[in-house]
Amino acid sequence: MSLFLTASHHIPLALYIHMPWCVKKCPYCDFNSHAVPQGAFSVDGTLSSDLEQEYLTALVADAQQQIDWAGNRPLMSVFIGGGTPSLISATGYQWLFAQLRELFVFSDDCEITLEANPGTLEHAPFVEYLNAGINRLSLGVQTFDDALLQTLGRVHGSEEARQAIQRAKADGFTRLNVDLMHGLPNQSVEQAILDLQTAIDCGASHISWYQLTIEPNTVFFRTQPVLPDEDRLADIQAAGEALLRARGFVQYEVSAWAKERPSQHNLNYWQFGDYLAIGAGAHGKVTVLKSDKTDEPAIYRFQKTRLPKDYLAQVPAPALQYEAVQAADLPFEFMMNALRLVEGVPSAYFAERTGLSFDVVSETVQQLQREKLLDDNQEQLKCTPLGFNYLNEVLARFS
Repeated sequence: MSLFLTASHHIPLALYIHMPWCVKKCPYCDFNSHAVPQGAFSVDGTLSSDLEQEYLTALVADAQQQIDWAGNRPLMSVFIGGGTPSLISATGYQWLFAQLRELFVFSDDCEITLEANPGTLEHAPFVEYLNAGINRLSLGVQTFDDALLQTLGRVHGSEEARQAIQRAKADGFTRLNVDLMHGLPNQSVEQAILDLQTAIDCGASHISWYQLTIEPNTVFFRTQPVLPDEDRLADIQAAGEALLRARGFVQYEVSAWAKERPSQHNLNYWQFGDYLAIGAGAHGKVTVLKSDKTDEPAIYRFQKTRLPKDYLAQVPAPALQYEAVQAADLPFEFMMNALRLVEGVPSAYFAERTGLSFDVVSETVQQLQREKLLDDNQEQLKCTPLGFNYLNEVLARFS
């Protein structure tokens, strides 16, 4: 069955690009990332030109398969994640975006984010990435504590991280996210708060601050490092939130704090927008209009094969593995995203972006409102502060 049906034009569209390689795999990481193949580094610290061009060419072929899903919708954001996307040269990104602009319409204010590791940015000034069209940077710092960086298996030190933030600002990046984790092995409250303070002082305008969780199929899952107890975690959370608010940051999602503009790409995820996806292991979501029933939408999720060598072996047409999201699963899927946002989403989005009547969830919504877990604003689906604290329990009511 072909999925190249008519795109649902009223739903915003983004693009995710996955770069699957890292210098080495971190012990806590369960993302689709792989150590760079032996001999595949160039002298400047990027991928070898042959491997880089082979992969970028595969990305373009992958994107060509998804043109019909875009329809006439412009891309409102592009997010380059990994892995370590800064292993790809700025020249490589210039070539890639030139090809993508031949395939898709980019909105005038399209947000283009590059995830970068502070330890893999010696090879090019930040301004070269800016000139390639990348206008937002997300630095995977995780912590500024050198001992904890070593525990986490990171390839950068604290001074490299500070310099990376400062250089990015100096080179013209006005939109700069810093990823930080808390609840690290044996981490104190003071260490966690110093991480936030350092990121703020260095000039971060957006901070993703999230608790370390031990995931299956990771080194940490096998070794089980000693993490802070629940009382200390609560103290870290409270102190960190107080500091961020005092320094002018606004929490707009469970783990996202912005001093200026929120991440448009992540907002699109949480507001149940559509996103195309290219690259090894990339996941996408599209809403199409079924040809047999006029204007009735169907939502599909798709993914690509995970291993880079398998992905490259499928060129010129990397395979799409897709399935329809069942109507019974849509209420939970929608709420799982929408209710992560502090301000929630307009109630009208439920019908617009799932194709289901609001009646499907109205009874549950009303019950949660009576329990003071959802706000009683009929125009907005959002948790109350109490409901936000018990988000998992709220979401379970829609499953």
